[in-house]
Amino acid sequence: MVFDFTTENFENQVLKSDVPVLVEFWASWCGPCQRVAPILEALDQDVQGLAKVGKLDVDEESKIADEFGVMSIPTIIVFKNGKVDQSTIGVQSKETLRKLLGV
Repeated sequence: MVFDFTTENFENQVLKSDVPVLVEFWASWCGPCQRVAPILEALDQDVQGLAKVGKLDVDEESKIADEFGVMSIPTIIVFKNGKVDQSTIGVQSKETLRKLLGV
C-alpha cells in the first residue's frame, strides 16, 4: 500500500522508520506526478517488508516540502535512518527508484 504522508504521520512513518522510505513530493495538478503513481504502486509491491513507498501532497503539506527544499515536482527523496539519503526530480523508472532505495 502506497502511504499518504502528512504532517501528522511524517515523523513516525518516515523519520523514525527502521526501513528505507521513498517519498514522492507531488500535487494533484502535476501531470508528471500522475505518471509516477503507477510506478510507485508497482515498486511498493516489489519492496514490501524491505522499504516503504509513499507520497506527500506539497499543496497540503507545504511546511514539510519547504523543510526539505522541494522546489520542483515530482521530487523523490529516499530517507534512511531519519535522514535524506538520495533524491531525484522527475519521472523515474521503477528500476531506478529501487536502486535509490537500495533494496
